[in-house]
Amino acid sequence: MAFDDYVQYDGLGLAELVQRGEVTPLELVETAIARIEACNPKLNAVVTKLYDRARAAAQADLPDGPFKGVPFLMKDLLSTLEGVPTSMGNRLWKDIPARVDGELARRWQKTGAIVLGKTNTPEFGLTPYTEPEAFGPTHNPWDLSRTPGGSSGGSAAAVAARLVPFASGGDGGGSIRIPSSACGVFGLKPTRGRMPTGPQDGEYWDGLAVEHILTRSVRDSAAMLDATQGADWGAPCRIPDGGPYLQATQRPPQKLKIAFTTQPFLGEKVHADCVQGVAETVRLLQELGHTVEEAAPPIDREPFALAFLTVLGAHVRADMEEAAAAAGRKLSPSDFDAVTMGAGLMGIHFTAAGYVRAMRYLRQEARRVARFFLDYDVLLTPTLSEPPVKIGALQPDAAQQVAIRWMTRTGMTWLLDATGMVQDIANETFSFLPWTPIFNVTGQPAMSVPLHWNADGLPIGMHFVGRWGDEATLFALAAQLEAAHPWRDKQPSVC
Repeated sequence: MAFDDYVQYDGLGLAELVQRGEVTPLELVETAIARIEACNPKLNAVVTKLYDRARAAAQADLPDGPFKGVPFLMKDLLSTLEGVPTSMGNRLWKDIPARVDGELARRWQKTGAIVLGKTNTPEFGLTPYTEPEAFGPTHNPWDLSRTPGGSSGGSAAAVAARLVPFASGGDGGGSIRIPSSACGVFGLKPTRGRMPTGPQDGEYWDGLAVEHILTRSVRDSAAMLDATQGADWGAPCRIPDGGPYLQATQRPPQKLKIAFTTQPFLGEKVHADCVQGVAETVRLLQELGHTVEEAAPPIDREPFALAFLTVLGAHVRADMEEAAAAAGRKLSPSDFDAVTMGAGLMGIHFTAAGYVRAMRYLRQEARRVARFFLDYDVLLTPTLSEPPVKIGALQPDAAQQVAIRWMTRTGMTWLLDATGMVQDIANETFSFLPWTPIFNVTGQPAMSVPLHWNADGLPIGMHFVGRWGDEATLFALAAQLEAAHPWRDKQPSVC
């Protein structure tokens, strides 16, 4: 199968070719492997290659699912494959094989998809850029000098560059939607509780994080959610199955009442290109018959940002301690990236009571935001505050890195408050992603749709948020937008 043929199809399209006998799963696997080998040296998107495993699966009896024989990549975070390390972007975990298949990984493979490898992620999925010291930075296929976003940056870059039609991602503060915007692909974060997290976890980040896939087409995302949704045994919470989502993509949505805003919830500035993208999207929505008006839920940015970072810091510190224990060694700053150490400092600086107060505050804010959706079906914002930035632009500066490592050695974490570093970290963290974390806290479904490219040829995603449990409306709207303003033919030239 020629490269030009392979890159024209989404996942369901490739599966249809397999079903009709026009191509074999092994031919698809070999084509994808050849493309990875040709393109990945420029991108650094794939960090673990499982080619022999994939070839064996392609020649075995594959499950007769909707993606039978289709090449697939997994993000190297959260979901596990038995016998394969899940590095989480960390140098301690990168050589420790997983003991079991994660339930979601099992379901992905039950669709007939074939795992070719694992994709790059920032350490513990912490940052909105993908630059772990353990593997090096991933490059954006639209401009190799720029970040693909994070934390699912490797997956987004791989899908945008047509290495595979889809790849997995996880989203705890925007980590599916951020790289989808930066790389010009489609990414939906499902409702909290929609996806399984077992058997190794109860909830990710106390329910803030959820997994799904990044795709080129809306229908691939919908079909995969149909096939994989549903709580697994022992899940701490359950929500009714939704959908069928693929059917939702095949009919236009009812006339929707859509709110929009370009005012940042957590940051302070928004690039003119992102504002323009929203303006063009508003016009398109109106042409499609929807009612659109400017409105947004109120967010008290500083308390929200501090509470979110308190929870995040606690989980990062726990991740660090678990990594050290798994490697059989004491926790050492040399085993972690500087930004991880900074978050870990907050994890030991704030008290247990402070953590509980932060969680209570976030849950209260989630209820307040949810009331806004009594009056609106969907909220539209930019996904990010600016186009994808240069690699390294969001890293802590040299002075911050020195301060973090010094505080780690001395244990003087009180300097985080005294120097204002906590507030600086909060401002810098959320300036690039002023909207996405809100809806990890509320648990609502949200998606980044690749509707806009700026004059420099960089993608700028549009962020749509639905009501709790209502992925069907988002999929129907996304498919309508995809038909009215298609992005399928937009392809970076890197490969």
